[in-house]
Amino acid sequence: MDTKENTMKRIGIIGSGAIGAAIARLAVAADYDVLIANSRGPESLTELIAELGPRARAGEVRDAIEFSDIPVLAVPLVAYPELPADALVGRTILSTGNYYPSRDGRIAQLDSLETTTAEYEQGLLPGTRIVKAFNNIVAHHIPRLAASQPRTALPTAGDDADAKQAVATIVEDLGFDTVDAGTLAESWTFEPESGAYTAIYAASQEGFSEDFLADQGAPLAADRLRELLAASHRPDVAARQF
Repeated sequence: MDTKENTMKRIGIIGSGAIGAAIARLAVAADYDVLIANSRGPESLTELIAELGPRARAGEVRDAIEFSDIPVLAVPLVAYPELPADALVGRTILSTGNYYPSRDGRIAQLDSLETTTAEYEQGLLPGTRIVKAFNNIVAHHIPRLAASQPRTALPTAGDDADAKQAVATIVEDLGFDTVDAGTLAESWTFEPESGAYTAIYAASQEGFSEDFLADQGAPLAADRLRELLAASHRPDVAARQF
């Protein structure tokens, strides 16, 4: 395997919660080598690494950043100040996060709609190229809808066209189609409470509302996702309680 091919088949993931672990499982299944890190240290990842198998290993956050050209960031906004921002400079970042005030605290710039979550993240990590993906789907739907028939589509958003295409390639390798949802300023179209957030992948809208964890998910094709993004509405973030 040459250096270019090897780089393309490596992925570093920062965050071992539900989303980070789901992406790691799909990456291993897609023949990526995976290095995953979290704030608790490699020793806390023993069980997950054993599940993922020989293509995966644990490391420190800097290790995950340096492991691949495009690290995956699957941590809360409150964790951003602890990231080694210097190691991220110059990199494209696949960001999976959302703003949840109950977890992140109230952030005035987001509540006022002065900025989107993606733009806020970009401001916290200057010198990087943030691309949003995997932030509008619940974690347990990720493995269930990967490689679905018809193919399920996920939106991406970013300000750099090359970075967005590179992230789209990874998302597609993991089993999804992608839909370009525009710039970071336009990424609100698939933020929480918009018209293109998690419930769009539900098998039953009523069942998802009652117990989203029990919902098995249903494929959502790219054309339908484009319709939902076009009809999306910007939510009242200041009123968000979760």
